[in-house]
Amino acid sequence: MYKCGAYPVIEKTAISAGIYSYEILCPEIAELSKPGQFVHIKIDGFTLRRPISICDIDYKNGSLRIVFEIRGQGTAKLTSLNVGDNIDMIAPLGKGFTLPDNLHPNNRVLLVGGGIGVPPLLAIAKTMKESATAILGFRSYDKIILAGDFKSADAHVIPCTDDGSVGFHGAVTIPLAQELSKGDVTKVYACGPEAMLKAVIDECENAGVSSEVSLEERMGCGVGACVVCACETERGMARVCKDGPVFDGKEVYKSLGRKGAFL
Repeated sequence: MYKCGAYPVIEKTAISAGIYSYEILCPEIAELSKPGQFVHIKIDGFTLRRPISICDIDYKNGSLRIVFEIRGQGTAKLTSLNVGDNIDMIAPLGKGFTLPDNLHPNNRVLLVGGGIGVPPLLAIAKTMKESATAILGFRSYDKIILAGDFKSADAHVIPCTDDGSVGFHGAVTIPLAQELSKGDVTKVYACGPEAMLKAVIDECENAGVSSEVSLEERMGCGVGACVVCACETERGMARVCKDGPVFDGKEVYKSLGRKGAFL
């Protein structure tokens, strides 16, 4: 079930160069939303809506938080909205993450994010709290986003940077393997570049731990009608907007990583 309407922006923040955070008051949408789902936003002057992952859900106050990066004229235009302006959106859309109902006190979940793939994982951290360990990868110190939010959610945070300017120097898969080797991880959730996701699934398979990954594809309708966002899965072709964006890692493994290697 999803809703469509215009909802007011109640907070706007530039959290890094070209990356913005909006909090949107939408009680009827927040009530229906789950971590991993997305909103589909209409931007004045553009025909197609823009899909943006839900970063956080405030069920008590009835608001959603989205965090997005300027990637073209549409998202650049979106940043012209300010507090008090309305955002025209359809939400919540897609299939979100499957969270464990009863996690044993001695078990953990791992959240693995790369760059702008980090925001969809924050809502999981706020739900799982100290049971979550977030391994967050960025190019450099100045590209880090939301690390403080994960810490505020009581998650353990392992920052990784390509240039070694902060945290672990290298790919997220190395600390991921180290955390998996401890034997107390129940599930891994990941969002980021496709090659990174494939490497994450590999590590999970080696450790015998299940994974869920959130995919990114260009979308038209956002509700499964136009099939623009079709992707290959073990069960055949699927629609990222409706059958995803979250999939079981093994289900989409073969279709990932075709855009380049992740070392």
